[in-house]
Amino acid sequence: MDGYPVVTWNSYSQAQRLLPPKYRLAKDLPHELQDRVNALPQSYRHSHQATVLFEAMIDEAMDDELGAPPISIINEVTDEGAPPWEFVYTNQMWYGEGVPAPDIKNLKSCGCVGRCDPKSKTCGCAKRQRQHLKRYIANGTIPSTWNGVPFLYDNKGSLQFFEMPIFECNDFCGCDEDCPNRVVQRGRRYAINIKRTEFKGWGVFNGPKRIPAGSFIGIYAGELLTVEESDRRGVLYNKFGRTYLFDIDFHYMGAVATYSVDAYHAGNLTSFLQNHSCDPNCEIVPCYINEANMEKPLLTIFTKRDVEPSEELSFSYIGSIDKDTAKNAKKNKDAVYAECHCGSANCLGVLFS
Repeated sequence: MDGYPVVTWNSYSQAQRLLPPKYRLAKDLPHELQDRVNALPQSYRHSHQATVLFEAMIDEAMDDELGAPPISIINEVTDEGAPPWEFVYTNQMWYGEGVPAPDIKNLKSCGCVGRCDPKSKTCGCAKRQRQHLKRYIANGTIPSTWNGVPFLYDNKGSLQFFEMPIFECNDFCGCDEDCPNRVVQRGRRYAINIKRTEFKGWGVFNGPKRIPAGSFIGIYAGELLTVEESDRRGVLYNKFGRTYLFDIDFHYMGAVATYSVDAYHAGNLTSFLQNHSCDPNCEIVPCYINEANMEKPLLTIFTKRDVEPSEELSFSYIGSIDKDTAKNAKKNKDAVYAECHCGSANCLGVLFS
C-alpha cells in the first residue's frame, strides 16, 4: 500500500523555489494614515499626541524585527510633535516599476543542520562568501592576521570588515534562525532615538547604552527604483533641497548603477540618518540574503567604531572627498548642496543634503 511521501527540508525548499517570490510593489504603498494626519490642524501635528502616534506607527512596522528595543521621538528644540508625515515607516523594500522580482532560482543556499559552522568545507554559504573574499585577500584589504573564517561576523555578531559584500544565509538554507550568519535578519539590538536638532533637522541618536563597533543598525529601506526613475526624481529633489536617493553602485559591481533606493515615500529610522558627517561612525555595506542578482543587494548600516550613549549616528553621503571636490560642490547652485555642520575636526564645510 502506498504511503505518504517523505518530505525533507531539501525537497521542501526546492519546491518553494518554484513558487513566485514574495515581494512588495511600490504602487501598493499604504498612505491613508499619512493623508489623515496631514489633513489635521497644525496644532495636532505639533502636539504630544502626534509623537505618540508616530511612535505607534514605528512599533507596528517592527513586526519583522521582534525583540528590537524601542525607537523614541524626542524634540526639545521646536514645537514639532513628530517628523513630517510624508512617508510610510517600513523595514522592507518596495519594488518600483521596471524592477525585476527577486531572483531566488539562482540563489545559493546551504544544507546545514542547526548553526552553520564557518570552518565547514561543505557549507554552501561559507563557500560563497569565501569565493568573494579571494580578491580582498589578494589586494591586502583583509590583513594577513585574518583567521581564515569566511563569514564576515565574529562570534558576537559584529562585522569585521566593511569593504566587501556580505552573503548571509537565506530562506532556503537548512540552518537555524540563530545561525551566526544571520545577523541582519535578526534585526537591531540597540535602542535608538529620532531626535530634533537645532541646526540639522531630525537625526538618529544612540540610546542609553554604548553600541560596539560592527553592530547592525538597520537596512536603508524604501522604494527600489531603476536608475532612470531615480534620475528623474533626483532633478526634482535637488531643487527643493532634500533627497533620499542612494544609487547601488559598489566598487565590485564594475559598472554604473542599475538600481537606486529612494527613502522619501517609504523608509525607516535610517532615512533620518540625514545628517552627513565628514568623520562618520556608520557605514553602508551591501548585503545579500534572498537575492541572487548582484545588482540588488540590501543597503545595510553598521557602526564603524564604538558609539557612545546619546551620540548621533551618521555616515558620509559622499564617501571619500578631497578639498577640490568640496570646493566645486560649494559652487553648485542646487539647494541639495549645503553648508556642513557636522562639527568633526576634518570637516570640509560642504555636504550633499
